[in-house]
Amino acid sequence: MNLSFKASAHKEDATWFLQVEEPFVFESGGSIPMATLAYETWGELNEDRSNAVLILTGLSPNAHAASSEDDPTKGWWEPMVGPGKPIDTKKHFVICVNSLGSCQGSTGPGCINPETGKSYRLSFPDLVIPDIAKGAAMVLEYLQISQLRAVVGPSMGGMSCLALLRMYPNISRHALLISTAARAEPFAIAIRSLQREIIVRDPNWQDGAYTSESWPETGLRLARKLGMISYRSEPEWRDRFGREQQVHFDERLFGMHFSVESYLEAAARKFIHNYDPCCYLFLSQAIDWFDLSDGYADMEDAFSDLKIESAKTIGVNTDFLWPPHQQKEIAECFENAGVKSELQLIDSIQGHDSFLVEYDRFCPAVAEYMDKIR
Repeated sequence: MNLSFKASAHKEDATWFLQVEEPFVFESGGSIPMATLAYETWGELNEDRSNAVLILTGLSPNAHAASSEDDPTKGWWEPMVGPGKPIDTKKHFVICVNSLGSCQGSTGPGCINPETGKSYRLSFPDLVIPDIAKGAAMVLEYLQISQLRAVVGPSMGGMSCLALLRMYPNISRHALLISTAARAEPFAIAIRSLQREIIVRDPNWQDGAYTSESWPETGLRLARKLGMISYRSEPEWRDRFGREQQVHFDERLFGMHFSVESYLEAAARKFIHNYDPCCYLFLSQAIDWFDLSDGYADMEDAFSDLKIESAKTIGVNTDFLWPPHQQKEIAECFENAGVKSELQLIDSIQGHDSFLVEYDRFCPAVAEYMDKIR
């Protein structure tokens, strides 16, 4: 990878924190004085360091993909990662890196700038998906892993995997890409653009100068609701809630009367104080800016630079945020580049979030691929 940097690491419970002790330079040319990259590991790295599997996350998850002896709490992908599970930690040394920019352990806009003693907020450099990939590559360099057995990425994590494969040829032998895309498309951009506008229109936003006492709660709550609606499908909402009326919150004019409204409200309230608004904005924008074919003649030309042996791409028929034609594009571009490529489209009413909830369908799909790669 030819990365050279000063760093040290320490562990808290199950999470390792890699401290990059020099400026981290972004694709935009901006930089921060130092960076922290959070990651967790499961399993044992074999003698020739050839069995590592890297998981790159979506927009909101942290590095705690699964439980371990050091942290027995359930992870965000608990049924998928562990001994005897689809990503089997008896066979693979699994690393999950929290995305740069998220503030879920890794440095992001909500973190403190050591030079000013204040949060970066809007002074944080423009963030793009290749910056996230670079952060993950630095973790691999620190762990002295020159080539992965596989990269695994759901949603935004799949974009980060594609960027990693483009930036560091031969960094992985295989790739498993789930409900993701090689570029953002207009419908999804429109949804995320509206989410960002909702946040910055909150009176408490104050051009990024919000405080814990004046948090842009309404904007973040409404943006989260819009996101949650887009993560599922209309059939799932219909089957799950129907027209059931259930009021759990204070009555107000044109207020909540249906159980689906109460559900969205409760879920959004849980989220708003666990995620920094600036991180949401920066990562959301990074997704929209991503296009693997930037700088190439076309998408097939871009995939010709991805030097891997095989790839499996999984999509869901009801995902309208990252629709199946985008997974088909990835699979076809890999195949045309001479990569052994598989495509599996799963029938589920759970929409984009299927990979987090529809485990009876996703676990076999993932296990089938992970069990045969070497």
